[in-house]
Amino acid sequence: MPSRQVVAKELAEIFGLLAHPDRIRMIEELRLGEKDVTELAKALSLAPPRVSQHLRLLRTQHIVTERRDGRHHFYHLNTPDMATWIVHGLAFIEQRIANVSKANIKAARRLWSE
Repeated sequence: MPSRQVVAKELAEIFGLLAHPDRIRMIEELRLGEKDVTELAKALSLAPPRVSQHLRLLRTQHIVTERRDGRHHFYHLNTPDMATWIVHGLAFIEQRIANVSKANIKAARRLWSE
């Protein structure tokens, strides 16, 4: 299989994994550093079991790594630049989607770039 096909296949798998708003928000939250399920659930206003399910998917694709400390499971991004990559995607949204207000995009860019 030519190298371009291999790379395109890998990118498609990553894009498919990122095709859920909760997982995008988790990646952006983890850009600030390691967090456990409870911290992520609180920060994202999600139920802890839902956060755990998403983290399991991110872990199986090597996007996050888990560190255990007693009963706590902490997660961090394997490639922190992935969060920056998502922020760069906001420019595409600005040009493409009229129903997303500029204020929402500006707020997301501010929060995700801190």
